[in-house]
Amino acid sequence: MACMRIAITGSSGLIGSALLGSLRADGHETVRLVRRPPRAPDEVRWDPLGGYVDTSGLIGCDAVVHLAGAGVGDHRWTAGYKEKIRDSRVLGTTAIAEALATLDTPPRVLLCGSAIGYYGDTGDRPVDEEAPPGEGFLAEVCQEWEAAAGAAVRAGIRTVFGRTGLVVAREGGAWGRLFPLFRLGLGGRLGDGRQYWSFIALADHIAALRHILETDSLSGPVNLTGPAPVTNREVTAAMGRVLRRPTVAAAPAPALRLVLGEFAGDVLSSQRVLPAKLSRSGFSFVFPEVDAAIRAALH
Repeated sequence: MACMRIAITGSSGLIGSALLGSLRADGHETVRLVRRPPRAPDEVRWDPLGGYVDTSGLIGCDAVVHLAGAGVGDHRWTAGYKEKIRDSRVLGTTAIAEALATLDTPPRVLLCGSAIGYYGDTGDRPVDEEAPPGEGFLAEVCQEWEAAAGAAVRAGIRTVFGRTGLVVAREGGAWGRLFPLFRLGLGGRLGDGRQYWSFIALADHIAALRHILETDSLSGPVNLTGPAPVTNREVTAAMGRVLRRPTVAAAPAPALRLVLGEFAGDVLSSQRVLPAKLSRSGFSFVFPEVDAAIRAALH
């Protein structure tokens, strides 16, 4: 695509840093929104919880990619941390959307992060973007998260909600925690292992984000998952094959609930989510199968 000026929140995270590098490598101008005083020419100050954005730094942006938010699996879900998960997403998205709506010339597209947690537990039933929201804390957060971008939608900005699945990456995210365990031969299924994991290779995720930015026909929710969800048992077997390690260990559901608390319910839930909109828009996955996605993360 033609060179663009693109602002990114969450640029130091797993997805944000990879996207930043990809865009810069192709000659795009990038702007990083940071919560501290700017220390570089490409940095712009914002305060997601306080609702402040230095809009002067967003003038001339063709697109904004909003990825910031507290990690879902980083801490035990106390009442305080659940509030942090919600506020970091809802208040941050509100701040970005309202700031963009005030610009005389707003960006053509706002790509907001979201998650397949929107659908709740789908069991073995495949769902796409037409499916209704599910139940539970993450489903509620995702609904509020997406609704918070209302100011941008009303301002006529093409707004996309990238509902991300489990990103297969060597470091960072849920998968980044699996690799060390499996390398030590301590990996195994979680619970009964029948729950579906809707995964996507990191490289495919970044390519999908860029595809969304340049595809004007895409708006609203877009599932960022691979085309072939697999069960946790199948993930376990694939990790063993690729890493050539035994996978006899298992984490029973009661043990997970003891260690993870309420978050265990989401670890054990099943989400069989399909990327219908991406597929219809002509996007092609390079690593559609789980073995290939794992190998791509390692190499």
